[in-house]
Amino acid sequence: MTPPSLPSSRVRLDERLEAVLALLHTGVHADIGSDHAKLPLRLIQTGRAQRCLVVELNPGPLALARRNVTRAGLTDHIEIRAGNGFAPLRSAEADSASITGMGAGTIAGILRRAEAGVLPPTLVLQPNDNPAPIRVWAQESGYQLTHERLIDGYWPYPVLRLLRHSGPDPAYRDLPHAAALRYGPHLLREAGPLLAARIRADVLRLTPLAAPGRTAQLELNAAQDALRVIESLAGT
Repeated sequence: MTPPSLPSSRVRLDERLEAVLALLHTGVHADIGSDHAKLPLRLIQTGRAQRCLVVELNPGPLALARRNVTRAGLTDHIEIRAGNGFAPLRSAEADSASITGMGAGTIAGILRRAEAGVLPPTLVLQPNDNPAPIRVWAQESGYQLTHERLIDGYWPYPVLRLLRHSGPDPAYRDLPHAAALRYGPHLLREAGPLLAARIRADVLRLTPLAAPGRTAQLELNAAQDALRVIESLAGT
C-alpha cells in the first residue's frame, strides 16, 4: 500500500494508539467510536490501510472527525458514518476494526450486539480497564488472542489483537485459566515488569478482603496463580 501524497503533516498519536496502529496492516479498516479520527488518519497516511470507515455516535466527536479528515485532505480515503457500534457497517465490508478508549465491558457489549457477518476477521482493541470481558467474549465467539501489550500511561493500557479462528485458543494452553483471563496469557508468558507490579499490587490489595465465597477470594486466587507463573518464568 502506498500512502497518499498529502500537503499536511502526519497526525500525532499517543503511545497507546501507536500500539494499536502497529498491529494493523489492512485493506478496509473500521474505527468504532473514533472520536477525533486520528487513528484512521494515521492508518491512511502511513499506508497501513487503503480505506477507513469512521463510526461515531455523538454529534460533537462526529463533527470533529469530519473536520480533521477534511483538513487532512483525506475525504477520498476516509468515510465518516454516524451510528452506534457496528450498526452502520454492511456485512463483510471491513477487513479489520478497532475500538479504543472505552471500558472492557462496553467494548464487549458492542461486539456482542454486532449483527452476524459484520464483524471483520481482525480486531484490535484497547480497553481502559481489565480486558477479561473481552477475552471471555473472544473465547465464546470464535476469535483467538494473537497479541497483547501493556502500555504505561495514566494507568497500564492493554492492547489486544484478535483473529477469527475456530477451535480452542492455544494462547491459554498450560496456564491457570482464571489468571490468564484476568491478566492475559501472552502477558503472563512475557512476565514483564509492568504486569508483575500490577499482579503484586492486586495480591496486596485483595488479601485483607478475601474470604471463602467472596468475589475477592476468587480474584486473589487468580492473582496468586498469576504471580506463581511470572515468578516461575523469571526464575525467582
